[in-house]
Amino acid sequence: MASLSDALVQQLLNGRYIASLATEHPNGSIHMVAVWYWFDETQIFVATASRSRKARNVQANGKVSLMIDSRDQAASCGITIAGTAEILTGDSSRRWNAEIHGKYLSEAALADPRVGPVFAAWDDVTIRITPTSVIAWDMREADAQVFGRALQDNPVYLLPLER
Repeated sequence: MASLSDALVQQLLNGRYIASLATEHPNGSIHMVAVWYWFDETQIFVATASRSRKARNVQANGKVSLMIDSRDQAASCGITIAGTAEILTGDSSRRWNAEIHGKYLSEAALADPRVGPVFAAWDDVTIRITPTSVIAWDMREADAQVFGRALQDNPVYLLPLER
């Protein structure tokens, strides 16, 4: 089990990656979607629309999981966080959504009337995730400990990922 203060966890939570957010549908099946996020050292924030499936699922059941995978073939690593989520609205939501948008969109995009205001209008709520568990993986460590550095020493062993 990892913690929020671990270096790899900090790297992924503070980096600009795409996360996968899993929520539970009322029928018990899982809804998973790619999201942008912001980390404030204790909680994770996801901008979304109040009418989105993920927001409606969180309102009905606050259990969520969030996965961040570096998607780096040479240094594949990632984390999975389980936690409880709640919906933020109003000024608090606008503040967190602005942080999230600023993390993923350039200043030019935010200033463009075709882009910045559209994201601000789309994302009218924020999902706040309070982590209850953190699991981390690092294929570089697995390669060193299990494969005797075979993957690092032979880069052609891993086939390229689609982009």
